[in-house]
Amino acid sequence: MPDPLGPLFAALESINGELTGFAARLARLEDSGAVRGAAKQGASGEEGGSESARARGAPVVWHKVDEEQRADLWGEFTAWVIRMADTYELTTEQLPHACWWEHGAVVAELTALWTGWESAFGNEEDAAAGPYLWHDAWSRGIERIGRTWLGECTNGYHQNKSRTVWGTDPAYRKKIIEAGPPGVAGSGPANPKAA
Repeated sequence: MPDPLGPLFAALESINGELTGFAARLARLEDSGAVRGAAKQGASGEEGGSESARARGAPVVWHKVDEEQRADLWGEFTAWVIRMADTYELTTEQLPHACWWEHGAVVAELTALWTGWESAFGNEEDAAAGPYLWHDAWSRGIERIGRTWLGECTNGYHQNKSRTVWGTDPAYRKKIIEAGPPGVAGSGPANPKAA
């Protein structure tokens, strides 16, 4: 005979898991708020602020971010992604919970949406059009992420794409550079350079 309280305990366990997840998200959001406050203070030039503090909405190119700032900025960005995923009720088909951060193109797309969001919702002079335009960009960006960048990861597990990595072969790069752009005199296989 099945335990009549089994479904109740399963439901309680599920609720407990969700509450634990919410508590972790809240902690990350609180941390990102502290980071954002420190960045605002630094941008205003007050004592104790960093001169290299990033202005809200300024573009972020992750490989160019100083190592000291990267962890704080990544934490703020991650908190934003999690908040947006919950706010807009994203599914795994739209943004894989298990591995979105492992896809460079997904991170680039989300970073652009994040900085656009900061600009749209932080600009009091253009409060009407900015948020509307951001929502249009969000819709197109999330569709593009799910359609273009994810591969098989929509099944809930990270799957490396079967592809050739272009940037690891110096001979490949040299071959392209030596070939030159198409249609330029003195380059390419149809127009070999005069010796």
